[in-house]
Amino acid sequence: MMRMNSFLMSKYNNTDTVRKLNTKERNLIKKAFHHANEGGKGYLLPFDIKVASMFLFGHKLCKDEVNQMLLKHGTLLPLDQKGLTLAQFEEAMIPKFAALEEDDEIRSTFKAFDKNCRGFLKLEDVKSAFQQVCPHFPEHSIELAFKEIDRDGDGRISYKDFDFMMKFNNLM
Repeated sequence: MMRMNSFLMSKYNNTDTVRKLNTKERNLIKKAFHHANEGGKGYLLPFDIKVASMFLFGHKLCKDEVNQMLLKHGTLLPLDQKGLTLAQFEEAMIPKFAALEEDDEIRSTFKAFDKNCRGFLKLEDVKSAFQQVCPHFPEHSIELAFKEIDRDGDGRISYKDFDFMMKFNNLM
């Protein structure tokens, strides 16, 4: 089972990797920053950060995420406020873009396993995928891992369970 987990986790769950923003992402972040930079003050306050995240991702960051971002990347401003300059905002957005990229890869991997497009995986789907990619992988290891991922025991792995396993490495 550990070998299967290592095989699946090799591309994912590598949060120590330093990621750079590409030009398109950097331009999008600048556009979001300037869109949310009310009055051209040169920094984003918590509300502005939420507006910018809405512009970038289609949803607002929660208060805790904004506070963590400000603690890690923020600058102390007059009136004991914290804000983010453009450079700080770019730096704070790197993990957000990396998470989007990771989600896309996990979704693609799930779709590759789900050849019948059912929205869930059966044991046969997983065995078939491993037969193509890693034909000598022990079948009993696949079955054991499948049972652990299938937390409700219905013989299916939902995308939610697959995503959780890929992100949080719960098979160890």
